[in-house]
Amino acid sequence: MSKELAKTYDPSGIEDRLYQKWLDKKYFHAEVDHSKTPFTIVIPPPNITGQLHMGHALDNTMQDILIRYKRMQGYNALWQPGTDHASIATEVKIIQKLKEEGIDKHDLGREKFLERAWEWKKEYGGRIIGQLKKLGSSCDWDRERFTMDEGCNKAVTEVFVKMHEKGYIYKGARIVNWCPVCNTSISDAEVEYQEQAGHFWHIKYPLMNEDGTPSTTEFLTFATTRPETMLGDTAVAIHPDDERYTHLHGRKVLLPIVNRVIPIVEDAYVDREFGTGVVKITPAHDPNDFEVGKRHDLPVINILNDDATINKNGGKFEGMDRYEARKAIVEELDQMGLLVKIEDHVHNVGTHDRCKTTIEPMVKDQWFVKMDELIKPAREAVKNGEIKLIPERMEKNYFNWTDNIRDWCISRQLW
Repeated sequence: MSKELAKTYDPSGIEDRLYQKWLDKKYFHAEVDHSKTPFTIVIPPPNITGQLHMGHALDNTMQDILIRYKRMQGYNALWQPGTDHASIATEVKIIQKLKEEGIDKHDLGREKFLERAWEWKKEYGGRIIGQLKKLGSSCDWDRERFTMDEGCNKAVTEVFVKMHEKGYIYKGARIVNWCPVCNTSISDAEVEYQEQAGHFWHIKYPLMNEDGTPSTTEFLTFATTRPETMLGDTAVAIHPDDERYTHLHGRKVLLPIVNRVIPIVEDAYVDREFGTGVVKITPAHDPNDFEVGKRHDLPVINILNDDATINKNGGKFEGMDRYEARKAIVEELDQMGLLVKIEDHVHNVGTHDRCKTTIEPMVKDQWFVKMDELIKPAREAVKNGEIKLIPERMEKNYFNWTDNIRDWCISRQLW
């Protein structure tokens, strides 16, 4: 008696049974076999921050096609699976979940927070692996790893120590991208630039007379998008070849409100054609200013606490939120007659890609990877044609990245 074919395809009756058979017979498992040529794919580990999306489905399908093809060709094929702890993203998610429960992470304490993190990993890590299996992914599940596994941790520590011994990893005070909400430094890759409506505040600093008093008639005018950072100014800069300011070489200005006398330095970083050709220099809160500061041996004055409130270096503005201080400083400059004008200005502002908070460039004592030597093979491979970029015009963007890459901050202040 023939069984009638179902009108609609029901995958649950076929796919789960077939996949389980593949697992039971260990079709995806690979052992070291010197008689075969190895072919390995290490899965780009998905973050344990929720569940997979269509991008993951496409990415893993492509890998699955490739690894199955290589198996059929006779290679000793291994598709190494795993998941990533994704500490920043995971911490943000757990904090959000705690907020929904009315719990502050600091009230919970670090140990209890870590317990919640492992619970999160168990729930969502397991869900992600289940989704990959549902896709039919032919990973070697006997070898599944998590980036916080003891073996992975040891490997990271070993690489860190070896790179440190070779001089590729160092600790130093440099500008980092600081997230005031997550209270951690983040890499350049985790900064997302968003177009925001803001202002250009045109401000003037009085020139200092030879007798050490501030002039009431001579001023240097510049524009800034962050007037609150003036509290940390340690110089103003002009281009060495700018004829408009030749007479100011070696002179000083008074930093208003703070009443600090700071030098006028000459530096080719200044764009003579932009604005007045004068730039305020705040080495602690701007990456370009930090480099100018190093060239001219300028003091580095950090004016911000980790939560982006003004610290003790901000004098009477101490304790104010950065935007509250901005408003108060602009008002005071206006009352002093030193606010020239305010212009509307749309510009790209760096935000943390996870929590969307505006980041603050800040000098911090952190660990960095030295990139100048490490980037060379990647640059040369494209330059000599060993690797071809398609379309070819992308080479310009690529070399712009390789030639201007900054040392990579690898410190994170996370529980």
